[in-house]
Amino acid sequence: IDDENQYRALFEKRMGNEFPGETLDPKFAGYIFKITGGNDKDGFCMRQGILKNGRVRILMDKNQKCYRQRRKGERKRKSVRGCIVGKDIGVLALSIVKHGEIPIEGVTTVKRARSLGPKRASTIRKLYKLEKTDDVRKFVVRKEMKNGKKKAPKIQRLVTSERIRRKK
Repeated sequence: IDDENQYRALFEKRMGNEFPGETLDPKFAGYIFKITGGNDKDGFCMRQGILKNGRVRILMDKNQKCYRQRRKGERKRKSVRGCIVGKDIGVLALSIVKHGEIPIEGVTTVKRARSLGPKRASTIRKLYKLEKTDDVRKFVVRKEMKNGKKKAPKIQRLVTSERIRRKK
């Protein structure tokens, strides 16, 4: 949405706030969106909990978003944007909380295949409604790689004859 008058209704809203879709455009009638994040025009990401409309410099360590530690124990003061939406926002990330009557082309109409399936044996059984006797290894979601090979995750908590033999 490029028209400033349409997204002006979002100014002074915070991350995590929900709003009706009609505030953006009448074609989003019935939808409820939630603000999940965004970046300002210079690329600084929005951070939850910083109750400011502009940028602040905070001390970050390894457990925080928007920062990757280069050395063990390193902390660094980095610029991040507050969680309140203002006029200098370049990108605003939204998630759909409630779907409306009219589907949004390319967003709600597209069915995407699961790129990552379950890894634990019990959840694979639950997903495909398998019995205990069925082989779970045949039902693992395999991911197609760029070189044409397929990659499958290692199944966790899979009871095999080898595992039973080790236990004895």
